[in-house]
Amino acid sequence: MKGAPAPHITIDPAGVRVRVTAGGEVLADSREALALKEGDYPVVYYVPRKDVKMDRLARTGHRTYCPFKGHASYYSLKGGAENAVWTYEDPYDDMLAIKELLAFYPDKVDSIAAG
Repeated sequence: MKGAPAPHITIDPAGVRVRVTAGGEVLADSREALALKEGDYPVVYYVPRKDVKMDRLARTGHRTYCPFKGHASYYSLKGGAENAVWTYEDPYDDMLAIKELLAFYPDKVDSIAAG
């Protein structure tokens, strides 16, 4: 198994509709999002690409590393915030549930509404 064990991370179906808006436009609208909880951090919603307006995103060369999830790749909002969206395209085994799903930085979009 690749990656460090991550007992402090849980991934469950969000069970609610998740909508992300930026620049007054809905970028993501999903009833299939996953809710990732990591320790004391706020919940992060991971949204399937099919529920995201991918044409509004531009891939960047930015990458980061998490010892529990693996390497993350990033997208910027076209005409908006840089590196506002991240994805794990080849996550560690324990995190396969979030593979290729997209997460949005709350401070780089107008809103992330779950309910």
